[in-house]
Amino acid sequence: MSVSGLCQICESRPAANRCPNCGTLACEVHFDESLRLCADCASQAQPGPGNDDVEINRF
Repeated sequence: MSVSGLCQICESRPAANRCPNCGTLACEVHFDESLRLCADCASQAQPGPGNDDVEINRF
């Protein structure tokens, strides 16, 4: 995915990804590749009951 602008979390590095959950532009440091979420959404992600699926607390 091609994005342009600064990371909306650190506001200093170029954005490399857009979070599919909240739409935040995130640099490589503030994007969790394994969850495919920005650092803010990834910190709120919790494993689903009885499995390893991730449930995201939507805003």
